Amino acid sequence: MAPISLALAVLAAGILAQAYSSSSTSNYERVPRREVPEQAQVIDWKSFNVLPSVLPPTVMNATTFFIPPGLDLDSLKEKPFHIYDDEFYDVIGTNPTLTLIANTGTDPMFHEAAVWYPPTDEMFFVQNAGAAAAGTGLNKSNLILKISLSEAMAVSNKRNATGSVNVQTVDAPAILNSNGATNYRGQIVFTAEGQGDNKTSQLVVMNPREPYNTTILLNNYFGRQFNSLNDVVVNPRNKEVYFTDSLYGFLQDFRPWPGMRNQVWRYNDKTGAVAPVADGFSLPNGITFSPDGSYAYVTDTGVFHAIWGWNFTNPSSIYRFDVREDGSFENRKLFAYTDSGVPDGVHCDSNGNVYSGCGDGVQVWNPSGKLIGKIFLGKTSANFQFAGDGRMVILGEEDLFYATLGASGGQYIG
Repeated sequence: MAPISLALAVLAAGILAQAYSSSSTSNYERVPRREVPEQAQVIDWKSFNVLPSVLPPTVMNATTFFIPPGLDLDSLKEKPFHIYDDEFYDVIGTNPTLTLIANTGTDPMFHEAAVWYPPTDEMFFVQNAGAAAAGTGLNKSNLILKISLSEAMAVSNKRNATGSVNVQTVDAPAILNSNGATNYRGQIVFTAEGQGDNKTSQLVVMNPREPYNTTILLNNYFGRQFNSLNDVVVNPRNKEVYFTDSLYGFLQDFRPWPGMRNQVWRYNDKTGAVAPVADGFSLPNGITFSPDGSYAYVTDTGVFHAIWGWNFTNPSSIYRFDVREDGSFENRKLFAYTDSGVPDGVHCDSNGNVYSGCGDGVQVWNPSGKLIGKIFLGKTSANFQFAGDGRMVILGEEDLFYATLGASGGQYIG
């Protein structure tokens, strides 16, 4: 009887398995599959969980970018919206596009401080300060530039539209070696890194319309110079100004030896109060808030010391802080670690997803810190910015890109 019982058991199991399989297949087929947009591709994490060989750190490190098995650089750039998780479909929408709208050869004209100014629908940004190819830093300040978004929108159906968008220079000589910027009370506030020993690092407010007049907002802490102000943002909840102070002016040889810690600061323009809110960074860089202002995100680019080189054991990370009702920070958490380059500029969309300019383009994480996708350029993007709903300008040093996608930027604070 035992063999018969065993046979019956096997037969019953087979019938159940077939029924389950049919049911599962039927249910799966009833779930609509999401169509991959023309300029997007799915990247399978499991395809590179185990590689036949893993290159040593002298070959594969933060200065490189990873090419998954079966792909090459051209194929990654041909379909630049890389889907690592289904959540990214909602970010890119049904028909994302990426257009190269300007190229300057070797001059890193499209670097940082991207700010959308809605009243004129223009995007402002700056040239790389301290870059040898630009000749900026100690002897010459970098340029502030802008484009019209309407011109970029008109060529969004093309992959390469260089020469179609007019890149205009903004005449604001009082802003020395600007690096970060944000909307501020109907104007734009820049972090000026300064120049030499006596031209200090400061926050400077600029009128976005001609004649682009400027006003210094803050230039010291109890008579002491800031090191090299890097990025700035306004908290949407308390409307205070938060900014990072780092060492890149010194590391690029146009600012003196630092005189204070690398820190994140806050400034209350009503009372004039200035106070640090976070330290413990190697090189604090980009800063942003979640749409409701309850979280702060700060990038640490300590892995990269400019002309001094790289230390791959230092942070290439994004940290998240809880923002208390009184505006102070608490509960520091490691949010993300980038695989390529450094996480430089950082911004959130209206759903709280976090974007950062990295060594291979723009990387995107959901609010829990899971990488869900990339806008792959095959080169560094130090910064980028949303321009309202479904539009983004991406700064790629010598290249300027315009992207259309499904996501919207965080709240505009005028």
